[in-house]
Amino acid sequence: MKKLSHAEIKSTRKELTEINNFERHPIYGLCDNIRSIYNVGAIFRTSDGAFIEKLYLTGYTPYPPRKEIEKVALGSTLSVPWEYHKDPIEVIRKLKSEGIKICVLEITDQKRTIWDFKKADFPLCLVAGNEITGVSKEIIDLADFSAEIPMYGMKQSLNVSVAYGIAIYEILRAFKL
Repeated sequence: MKKLSHAEIKSTRKELTEINNFERHPIYGLCDNIRSIYNVGAIFRTSDGAFIEKLYLTGYTPYPPRKEIEKVALGSTLSVPWEYHKDPIEVIRKLKSEGIKICVLEITDQKRTIWDFKKADFPLCLVAGNEITGVSKEIIDLADFSAEIPMYGMKQSLNVSVAYGIAIYEILRAFKL
């Protein structure tokens, strides 16, 4: 085994000038009222890695151009299609009208884990909420389903950008099956 060099890894990646020539995965992300600029940057980077269709930033979520976002995003604000909208409900209603299912990353009374995604769930939009209060009741009321990451220790949740990363890749795995 040999660790690949940066040049060897880069030779297998998509180029920014040609990125729109590739079909993206039918997965959308929506960040509502995320406080941390650094979490937003990490979510951009994860969204690029999973090659999602689009990222929506809503509420008071910070959005590019911001040097703090770029510090973590490492250029992925250019490779991930994104939009900012003040009202997340508007975005969710539009997505639902296009046949995109809404999945909130939240602990609800209708327990479903991130391991329970099926082909019938696509296309879908994963909604990540505020670091303290989570996804709002108004968004939960519009959701088609929720998904949670099982927690086996004392804490009930993970950092929002970490949770988003775990969930997006599990959703991508389910899509690829």
